[in-house]
Amino acid sequence: MSDNTSPLVAGQERPHILSGMQPTSDSLHLGNYLGAQVNWVTLQENYTPYFCVVDLHALTVNPDPAQLRERTYATAAQYLAGGIDPERSAVFVQSHVREHAELAWVLNCITGFGEAGRMTQFKDKAGKRGQENTSVGLFTYPVLMAADILLYDAQAVPVGEDQRQHLELTRNLAQRFNSRFGETFVVPEPYIPEGTAKVMSLQDPTKKMSKSDEDPKASVSMLDEPKVNLKKIKSAVTDLDNNVAFDPENKPGIANLLRIHSALSGESIDVLVERFAGENKYGALKGEVADVVTSVQGPFRERYLTYMDDRAELDRVLAQGAERAREVASATLARAYDAVGLVPAAR
Repeated sequence: MSDNTSPLVAGQERPHILSGMQPTSDSLHLGNYLGAQVNWVTLQENYTPYFCVVDLHALTVNPDPAQLRERTYATAAQYLAGGIDPERSAVFVQSHVREHAELAWVLNCITGFGEAGRMTQFKDKAGKRGQENTSVGLFTYPVLMAADILLYDAQAVPVGEDQRQHLELTRNLAQRFNSRFGETFVVPEPYIPEGTAKVMSLQDPTKKMSKSDEDPKASVSMLDEPKVNLKKIKSAVTDLDNNVAFDPENKPGIANLLRIHSALSGESIDVLVERFAGENKYGALKGEVADVVTSVQGPFRERYLTYMDDRAELDRVLAQGAERAREVASATLARAYDAVGLVPAAR
């Protein structure tokens, strides 16, 4: 889906797009940065973006309250450190816009029990936790996600494979609501950006880099001291033949390092392969990847620390973003309430 094909809703100057991350870790990793944030920055050019720290979703993992609060600030600061401009994008915390929870209840009431139970992520997580440790919040998580999206008349939603089923549920609920109660919601389309780097684990390059990986050497943290990431990259798993080639199936570790370098430096993978051609070049490749990562991650970390050192300014940015978000969200919720027959509150 290109930037020029998203239809405008009446009254919009540019199509709306929504995305967000859960504040469930202290730091974003390089996969988050290249897979999401780099694209978010680009989207500011052609869309009206709403970037949300989805703290209500994070409650499904039963976080420590103090840790959740700190990680919410940290995630917002990393949005800004990664290049999100609060003058062009609404950057806000999900719980600061009460319409998210209110619309979720309306959508819960048109969602089938079996429909919600078929969500793959719910079945996987519930299977690991067991019935006694699985909350209703985890069960209805995709419905809250649908509310997040539909509140902002979002024509496009950046999604990875793990969220594609949830977006399809969102589309189904929007279409069902519109069919029963009249045209109320924009039916969103997935936004799949071209050329997004697929960043894999440094220790097991057959699986994606993940913040939940138990091996601390598997991921590059955007907030670590650069020297820590340098060691991780130099100890990245490769293979035994010591010949640089882009072969994701047979040489996944080398392919991962080449993708990371290309995504950050802008050099094509073909050019990199030619430069590191020949035997005994793994060390040189790792060293250059480490340098390129440091050149991006170091300044990112410094900008993050600047935001975190001025909580008053961070609060101001989040309040401004929530105010802009509520302008759209409150109008959407009012349409939905009116459509289902709820009596408007007297003013």
